Amino acid sequence: MEYKKQLSGLRVAIVHDWLVGLGGGERVVQSMLKLFPQAEIYTSVYNPKELKLFKQQIVNSSFIQRWPLALKKHQLYSMLRPLAFESFDFSGYDLVISTCSAESKGIITPSETLHIAYLFTPTRYYWSGYQDYLEEPGFGPLNPLARLMLRNSIGRLRQWDFAAAQRPDEIVSISTEVSRRTKKYYKRSSLVIYPPVDTDKFTGLSSSRSKENYYLILGRLIGYKRVDLAVRACTELGLELVVAGRGPEEKALRKIAGPTIRFIKSPSDQEAKDLYANCRAFIFPGLEDFGITPVEAMAAGKPVICFAKGGATETVVDGVTGIYHSQQSVESLVEAIQKFEKTSFDKKEIVKRAKMFSEDRFLIELGGYVVGKISQKK
Repeated sequence: MEYKKQLSGLRVAIVHDWLVGLGGGERVVQSMLKLFPQAEIYTSVYNPKELKLFKQQIVNSSFIQRWPLALKKHQLYSMLRPLAFESFDFSGYDLVISTCSAESKGIITPSETLHIAYLFTPTRYYWSGYQDYLEEPGFGPLNPLARLMLRNSIGRLRQWDFAAAQRPDEIVSISTEVSRRTKKYYKRSSLVIYPPVDTDKFTGLSSSRSKENYYLILGRLIGYKRVDLAVRACTELGLELVVAGRGPEEKALRKIAGPTIRFIKSPSDQEAKDLYANCRAFIFPGLEDFGITPVEAMAAGKPVICFAKGGATETVVDGVTGIYHSQQSVESLVEAIQKFEKTSFDKKEIVKRAKMFSEDRFLIELGGYVVGKISQKK
């Protein structure tokens, strides 16, 4: 690819909010390193035991790294992260890409350095998800204190976050949904480049028809993902649902789950493949920025039942690769599942749709975009 030659001589830094566990954002960084293998990484905290995929890279962490519980409870230091990212020195870099859903876009770069923010979302707990975080901050017995601190500081935090979003030279959003939020909260326009999905990993998996009697949810068990709707809906319908993943919602979900709900706490890569290959359909009831797991499910040839708003509507085609439910309610999801039961799908069309969000496509689009912006900067 011609653009790789043009990028090879650049001194590049990739900045990520935190690196403590493997998720969609960390996989984006991993893909970017295929474009910029020479890049150094900067982050607030880094747990190398959990993220061995970056062991060949130079990873620079902030002063927060040395603080108690920083690797296990980095959320405790969210109000220090602005200072942490502002303290990094990017002198001498030609290009800095911040991959961010929180504070990493607030880095300060020299005027001659091109800073591109690849935005997963405007910071949820300041903007679109503020009320959700007030209801469930995720600090257990310290929730009342967390709520008080957030209420008392939200004005100042939003002011900093808005100012931080003005610092990048360019913003690229991961979906049209995020681009809309970027315009609403940050008053900035942004190009959309969909994130990479390793579709090849899930295409062509062998499945057993005898096992295709369950619905599947796979991912972090966090409140805004609304896994509770799927648990209640499948319990009501008496349908088998596998909930694969872990997170702060697990205990509450187990309490409302009926006998047809099965939990798998930390599926391995192979287990995840088998779960995709042998499910009837994937359920995705949250309002998401993009949503990698629905694309993985489609790459395995499986339809997706998803909420009719947010990033999933940019990947799942209603009636072709899945079924939408119009409201985030048990009743609406039950109706969608019942509709799915009566609908036929073409596996080849589902896989074809998933391929539109492959890693190769991401690298071509991002590489070409960076080359163009570097040329303009010169």
